Amino acid sequence: MDVQDYVAAIVFGALIGIAARAVLPGRQNIGVIPTVLIGMGAALAGTWASDRWNVHSDLHFTVTGRTFDWAVIGVQIGIAVVGVAIAALLVKAFSTDRVRD
Repeated sequence: MDVQDYVAAIVFGALIGIAARAVLPGRQNIGVIPTVLIGMGAALAGTWASDRWNVHSDLHFTVTGRTFDWAVIGVQIGIAVVGVAIAALLVKAFSTDRVRD
């Protein structure tokens, strides 16, 4: 893992955050910017975790000369889904826009 791998993970993380939000069922009351930031953090965490736990597959794809591993992408999306779900729960728990009965 070199610095370029982590930079690519941050850039790719924006897409991962949006994908995680699409995969998560129901409506999430968090904005686009927090979603993208969660995706970036998940991409970094997923890259680190995959490297530490040696999670890799033989299935790869290439974008502009950089090769990505599908197993690592799966770990990243999984972490992003959990992150978006936690953020949505926290926003709902601390929201002041509750309907009064």
